[in-house]
Amino acid sequence: MTKAPLCLEDVRDAAQALSGIINRTPLLQNPDLDAKRAGRLLIKAECAQRTGAFKIRGAYNRIRQMSASEKQRGVITYSSGNHAQGVALASQLLGTSALIVMPEDAAPAKIECTRTLGAIIATFDRGSEDSDEVVSRLRAETGRIIVPPSGDWRVLAGAGTAALELFQQAQNMNTSLDAVLVPCGGGGLTAATAIVMRALSPKTQVFAVEPELFDDTRRSLVAGKRVANPKGQQTICDAIMTPTPNSLTFPINCKLLAGALVVSDDEVRAAMLFAYDQFKIVVEPGAAVGIAAVLSGKLDTKGKTIATFVTGGNIDPDRFCKALKAAPRNQGKAN
Repeated sequence: MTKAPLCLEDVRDAAQALSGIINRTPLLQNPDLDAKRAGRLLIKAECAQRTGAFKIRGAYNRIRQMSASEKQRGVITYSSGNHAQGVALASQLLGTSALIVMPEDAAPAKIECTRTLGAIIATFDRGSEDSDEVVSRLRAETGRIIVPPSGDWRVLAGAGTAALELFQQAQNMNTSLDAVLVPCGGGGLTAATAIVMRALSPKTQVFAVEPELFDDTRRSLVAGKRVANPKGQQTICDAIMTPTPNSLTFPINCKLLAGALVVSDDEVRAAMLFAYDQFKIVVEPGAAVGIAAVLSGKLDTKGKTIATFVTGGNIDPDRFCKALKAAPRNQGKAN
């Protein structure tokens, strides 16, 4: 694994290591819907991944490269849910233990699933405490090895395997990708996708997609430096409520992205309903932002092939049903 900027060979190495461990998730399409919309939408359904999200890819690729003595010490990370479950499962598969720092207001189902996978949970108040400080303190106390959600090259290489699959599946469909939309929190999957597409399909534009009030990547790209989100804001997209782009991924995204798109919570609810109606999949809010950007016209899609990641489907049934009932009903129709 390289110490300096991630390259395609790192991703291919990760893909080989993950073979037989993760699911090769489907790339979904609806030709009837595409005909009505005069553009092609492809959905990389990572909601069908082990633990219900793409995060197992990066977690496993990082932990597999730990030494025996490091595995004895165990791992630690911060997550609101998806990375937590990925780290917990990867730790279980690779014979180490996991301590997960999770916000007190994380979805109860995500906390319980993480605990069921054998992880130790430590909660904190994200309104008054800083997650990095909590992790640093517990790391010093326990001696555990940190496996960050995106701030590690090995994690990025694992995440990049989803983009590598996407490219290969599009090739098998005899189609080229005009753009790829990536739900963006810390920016790891976004950066890894940009690297893979630059190497294999340089004409493909890669866009980060964020919820309103948490558009730190968009504002940072405009400013040319990392800009934090104001504290105290809320969105239904809990999986991508990050405070600021991280220092590892932002330089990559600043260099390689075509831009960043922003969607509202109502547009996300409409996208969740659209995915359920048209593709029969359950999508959590933070994973639906790419679909929301397409449906709300944030990107010109006519005559183009646009792919988006659905990064996870971990949402409890009651919350999912409430989101669908509250969704506007006038989106997803032919343009």
